This record gives sequence, structure tokens and C-alpha cells, in this order.
Amino acid sequence: MKERKEILDYGLTLPDVYTDAPFHDDNWILLRCRKNKKAFAWTYERNGKIWVNVKVDPEWRDLWRAAYPSVLPGYHQNKEHWNSIILDGTIPDDEIRRMVAESYDLVVGKK
Repeated sequence: MKERKEILDYGLTLPDVYTDAPFHDDNWILLRCRKNKKAFAWTYERNGKIWVNVKVDPEWRDLWRAAYPSVLPGYHQNKEHWNSIILDGTIPDDEIRRMVAESYDLVVGKK
């Protein structure tokens, strides 16, 4: 995956998800759970690449960061609970989908 559309299209396959642009800035498009309005994927362009911030269980946070140089502490978010994924083609698509789905699972049940 290298395009924002790929992330958004995948995220919209998950139950009761919608896109949002809460900052009135087309650079930031979020995927949210309809039930609680919590965001689980923040997409944006930075340094010529598309980035995606995903919520992460702290138990898995460092594993993802160690496995892929393109997974970094969450840009502009809590570094303990969020990772940033740079869509530069170095991470297999199924791993990116897994990180997005895990983020969804972490926020879908929250109030």
C-alpha cells in the first residue's frame, strides 16, 4: 500500500466506519467508528509520503517499530499508544491491514 485511498477503502470495509475531515484541512482524513466517533486511523501527507497513525496496544508497539523502519512513534499523538506507518512500499499490505484492523479493534468498544 502506498496510497491514502487504499487505507481508506480498506478501513471502510470494517463495520460501521466512516471518514471524517475534522480539521477543515484536506491533508488530514480520519477513519472513525460510527458508534463512538473514535478515530482509529489518521491519514495525512508528510515529507512527500502518505502516513497513517494507528492506535496500538503497548504490548505490540515496539514489535511493530522494530520489525519495520517505516513504523515510528505516533506523529502528533501519544507515543505510547499510537504508531505512524509511512506508506513507502516497504511494509507488506497484509501487515498494514493488520495494524489498521488492530487499531479498529482497540477503539470500537470504547465509549
